Amino acid sequence: MTILTSRTFLIGFFSLVLSLLLGQFITLNSPFFVSQAQENSTFQGIQLPLVDPQFRNQWTPQLEAEFQQKAKTVVQYYAKLDNYGNLHQENEKGSYPKAMFDFLAGHREQALQFLQADDPQQAEHAHTNGIDYYFCFTLKGQVRKYFLLKDFLEPNYRQKMYEGAKKWTEKDPLMRPHPLYGFGDESGRDWSIRRRGRWVDGRNTDNLRAMRETSVYLMAEETGNEETRQIYKNKIRRYVGALYNIGMGEWDSPVYHAHTFAPYLNLYDFAQDPDVKSLAKAALDWLSTAAAIKYNQGGWGGPSKRDYGGSHRVFSADASRAFWLYFGDTVIPNPKPERDTLYFMTSTYRPPLAVVALAKKQFPKPVELFATKPLYENWKSGKDQLPGYWETQFFGQTYQMGSVAGAFADKDVKPFALMAENPVRGVDYFGVNTVGDWIRPGKNSGDEIGQYENLLLWLRPTDQSNFYFQIPQTATLEKIQNIWFIQLEKTWLAIFPINLSNYQNKEPTNSKLAQAYQEERVFASQSQGNFYSGFALEVGEKASHGTYQNFKKIIQQKATLNLSAIEQGSVIFKSSQDKMLEFRYNPQNLLPILTRDGTLRNWHNQLAIYDSQTPDKSPVYLGWKEGKLTVKVNHLHFTNEVIGITE
Repeated sequence: MTILTSRTFLIGFFSLVLSLLLGQFITLNSPFFVSQAQENSTFQGIQLPLVDPQFRNQWTPQLEAEFQQKAKTVVQYYAKLDNYGNLHQENEKGSYPKAMFDFLAGHREQALQFLQADDPQQAEHAHTNGIDYYFCFTLKGQVRKYFLLKDFLEPNYRQKMYEGAKKWTEKDPLMRPHPLYGFGDESGRDWSIRRRGRWVDGRNTDNLRAMRETSVYLMAEETGNEETRQIYKNKIRRYVGALYNIGMGEWDSPVYHAHTFAPYLNLYDFAQDPDVKSLAKAALDWLSTAAAIKYNQGGWGGPSKRDYGGSHRVFSADASRAFWLYFGDTVIPNPKPERDTLYFMTSTYRPPLAVVALAKKQFPKPVELFATKPLYENWKSGKDQLPGYWETQFFGQTYQMGSVAGAFADKDVKPFALMAENPVRGVDYFGVNTVGDWIRPGKNSGDEIGQYENLLLWLRPTDQSNFYFQIPQTATLEKIQNIWFIQLEKTWLAIFPINLSNYQNKEPTNSKLAQAYQEERVFASQSQGNFYSGFALEVGEKASHGTYQNFKKIIQQKATLNLSAIEQGSVIFKSSQDKMLEFRYNPQNLLPILTRDGTLRNWHNQLAIYDSQTPDKSPVYLGWKEGKLTVKVNHLHFTNEVIGITE
């Protein structure tokens, strides 16, 4: 693929809102809007990179003040740490940010001493002057250290970094055999240089690739190695083009999303080429939009790739603890700010106002959002023909529910989650999975899920697997007429089991889980029978059902589940509000044959990366291979475009 051109532009209508309030027309250049690169060019006494106005998203003074206050609390949090860690292999991913946080807190001498210390693997880095330009996580920190703290580094050390980078980028380091280990010995299981070889870490997850490509580009540009710079400019074009045209392979990961975002902050802040600066901004705008959809009051919900089971609570996702710095809107304080916030707070990038409003869910509700996700490592040849996953999100007045369908059995994909408002902690989680033995997300091969707004059907061929359900300890769980009713603070669930045993409490499998999830409850139900098993779900709230008691009454009176053809994997679910969801199990590709109020959902005609099911496509739309992202939340409109992809 080649990106022929990229362009970004902001359409702002927020001034219209202010003009109505103040009785005058206010432009984006007025004092009511802040150019953060101009008004906040320093942070904790550090000069931040200045960015041309054409690459900036405008913020309000209130948002900027909140951001600055939160950033200071993060610095205070990390200033309390006893030590930074060490520099062995890629351990700089933790130790470098901690040292730079401490530098910002005023402990400059000891932080600089650590940041300029000799690497313990100097012999393996001798060809780059003893500087570790190998491990991707190390590169992310090396770049910010070199450019951000240039006025504080010892001249000899900075020159050492420069000369090492010049050697490192003389040729493409990914294509050069390591002086000691060549192209590596793949027989090992670790991440050492001996195993991987080359002049740079060649692992290809989205986040590691972003760290490598942005870092090589910046150091090639800094040292004047033009041939390598052009190679990596093209790599960056390809990646950003993939985001805007087919999506992200490591999509919405609660663990890694901010790890991809941070190196593109490096590129945004320090690249000199305007085209590359524009691509960096485009990447950040896209990534912050993806984050805004899944972020909810400190929670990170809905389906996600590379989810390892630790994100089913408020602030339990690394990504939510990072993007909180932009999005806020939380009831409780951030207990452990993510280390990537170092890059957020020392950058002048801010997400578009419309994206912030999207994260705060300030658009009219209810609304349904269709989305697609590509296969992993989607930039590889042949992986851009069709999506790998089809996602459905529904935003009610008090909850956000999402599920995913597709021909996959990935054990690191969370297939379903619901987040419901809780005035004490922000959101409660209702989670379901069929993998593992407690809350670890995932689904077994053969599971199929279909959703229609607030309705959902989950079916699988019956075997001995369990379904696991997570609810908060504060929830009420009761069984009436074989329907499991769950009362959350403002949101109510009705579960219709299909060939499942009665629910039984499931205790945590280890003390660490017990401590982390002490405010949650998990119950399990085992598949039984000879055909298919699963459940139907209807979600209600005040706007749709009035009260919880009325919800239970109407569900029992009107909702029906037709299982007459369950032997063929066919179910018809009629909701308490007369919506009809017909589901037929599809063994061909695990995309169920789904009919919603008589309309067949044609998966292969619905390829858009984001497709709001509203007449004007608000709040978010991005067509498949169209390259134009649009976010519209009330009067806030934002558009960014990366076009011209060809094979």
